[in-house]
Amino acid sequence: MFAVIVNTITVLIGSTVGLLFKKGIPKRLTDAVMLGIGLCTLYIGISGTLKGENTIVLILSMVLGAIIGTALDIDGAINRLGGWIERKFSRQGEKVSVAQGFVTACLLFCVGAMTIVGSLNAGLTGDYEMLLTKSVLDLISSSMLAVSLGIGVMFAAAFVFVFQGALVLLAGVLQPLLTIAAINEIICAGSLLIVALGLNLMGITKIKVADYLPAIVIAPILCAVIQAVPALAAFFG
Repeated sequence: MFAVIVNTITVLIGSTVGLLFKKGIPKRLTDAVMLGIGLCTLYIGISGTLKGENTIVLILSMVLGAIIGTALDIDGAINRLGGWIERKFSRQGEKVSVAQGFVTACLLFCVGAMTIVGSLNAGLTGDYEMLLTKSVLDLISSSMLAVSLGIGVMFAAAFVFVFQGALVLLAGVLQPLLTIAAINEIICAGSLLIVALGLNLMGITKIKVADYLPAIVIAPILCAVIQAVPALAAFFG
């Protein structure tokens, strides 16, 4: 859990720095920063989707993930939590939604390939290198994000701690499912969500990205089922 704690602290530090420098920055500059973050997010997402090896697994994961996520209203639950934070901590006259900052930062910091693979490596082998590298990147991105989206980004640190901590602790239980093919499909599905988040950041779409989060769990399960049933393996191969 050491690397998870470090990552949580770097998000707190980065967002604090961003908030300190936010005052006095013209809106046109914050808009430009937001667009730049969106473009970088798109690049990160597209790069990750190339890890996928089975398009049918990706499609089924996204479809089933959307059904489950929408039924559970995951996006609504996270937004309600963000709304509660906004009511508690927003200032009068605040131009940026605290809830938007919270939700965006949660997804950006927790859905990517480095989060998934780094947390699994930490839980299975005690290798913290990837999560520590991610911590440095999150230090920078949280500061930039806080300039545009405000204090909501800071509260995402708690989500980072819970999400990554859960992955680290569950890694041993999930190990039977974590073949190389399964990990690649997890990265592919998560990266596609990053692409959707990038489009949202750029104002092109308003996709409820959180509703697709179950796809990350479904992908390795589908890989395990396909591998266990020879007929399916031949069909999907």
